[in-house]
Amino acid sequence: MSHSQSNMQLEVLTAYGQSHLATLDMHTADDVEQMLTKAHSLFKKRDSWLAKHERIAILKKLASLMSEQVEALAMTIAKEGGKPLKDARVESERAIDGVEKAIEALAHLNGSEIPMGLTPAAVNKLAFSYREPIGVVVAVSAFNHPLNLIIHQVIPAVAVGCPVIVKPASTTPLSCLKVAELLAKAGLPEGWCQVCICDNKVATQLVTDSRLGFFSFIGSARVGWQLRSQLAPGVRCALEHGGVAPVIVDSTADVEAMIPKLAKGGFYHAGQVCVSVQRVFVPKDMAENIANKLAKAAEQLTVGDPTQANTDVGPLILPREVDRIDEWVQEAVQQGATLITGGKKLANGCYAPTVLLDPSEQVKVSTQEVFGPVVCIYGYQTIDEAVQRANSLNVAFQAAVFSNNLQQSMKVMQQLDASAVMLNDHTAFRVDWMPFAGRRHSGLGTGGIGHTMHDMTQEKMFVLNL
Repeated sequence: MSHSQSNMQLEVLTAYGQSHLATLDMHTADDVEQMLTKAHSLFKKRDSWLAKHERIAILKKLASLMSEQVEALAMTIAKEGGKPLKDARVESERAIDGVEKAIEALAHLNGSEIPMGLTPAAVNKLAFSYREPIGVVVAVSAFNHPLNLIIHQVIPAVAVGCPVIVKPASTTPLSCLKVAELLAKAGLPEGWCQVCICDNKVATQLVTDSRLGFFSFIGSARVGWQLRSQLAPGVRCALEHGGVAPVIVDSTADVEAMIPKLAKGGFYHAGQVCVSVQRVFVPKDMAENIANKLAKAAEQLTVGDPTQANTDVGPLILPREVDRIDEWVQEAVQQGATLITGGKKLANGCYAPTVLLDPSEQVKVSTQEVFGPVVCIYGYQTIDEAVQRANSLNVAFQAAVFSNNLQQSMKVMQQLDASAVMLNDHTAFRVDWMPFAGRRHSGLGTGGIGHTMHDMTQEKMFVLNL
């Protein structure tokens, strides 16, 4: 972490119970100016660029160092982010895999030969392109995957040779700081990865600077689109916001096999996932049965301290989020939804996994991303109606279909407005090399390690007159 000139400090608390974890100095506007100057200076001085083999060696060493600290990394995720330890361990392993995937992708990030001789003007010419780093990368990250999101935003920049300045979520900065520490230990020279701990005003200064080449943002649509509107001309950006993920179930679905997947997709990390299962459309005569079965699965989950091995669902990131989610659930019930299970605050920032049956289409749990452990079941009369309702919002990310009718399910999958549709699996499925993209209000650009690396480079063409 870069040295701070500020007297202001950030207290980092555990998500579960809000206990003290760490105190960090916050960066000022002057600190940010120094970071930007350093990063821009490194990029403009081509002699300081790291060769591809040097970057590969650094990333290999990073993966090795992370492998030695999987348990410590997982515990940090569990404490600051509230993710249950067993899931935090998976995140740590995924993060290591992400580094390794960046190494693999670097070998295939190539230019191409451009055909010449196709017209008289192009005779006796040879043309080819290669990809070079786009410039200074600024990344603003989110709390819900405090290690793996940093890997997705920072490691592509390091891999392709861009200096990167990253602002982690104020609730979960420790995982990010650890990545920066390990990168330095792995041999990344000073200035190529800087961590900025700052308030939103200072962050805006960072994001809107004209020396940026690329801006990566993960967070709310309101903030993401606002920041995009303030970017300097020519700055590329990638925005990853949220969705209100729809699931369509038809009459041929294997309900017993489906229920555990819906529970996983809806209640994993207390629903704090941008593609978490939220709206489940089922045939009207099956709705009550499916809601009851999902409620039974929800009631079997262990909710509590994320550092305990048997915990399935941890806390919300902040107490105010518990209050917000409860207000939304109570609004839905008051407007006619049936509360099948949950709907109550628990101790230490937790909320009971909740299943609602047939909420109104106008209430918040039906129209906005809950980002909490709430799954809504809606009955439909026809499959066309289900598709229309699933596509009715201005957000679109991932979706799912449960069916044993391949012909019908393929038709529905094609009709759903989503960047990815899972068949007989939950909406939150992801592997880190697949394209990952929000549509419409849900984002801009395409994530995934290799895709991000491509976007953090630009094509340069050489034309030789022979």
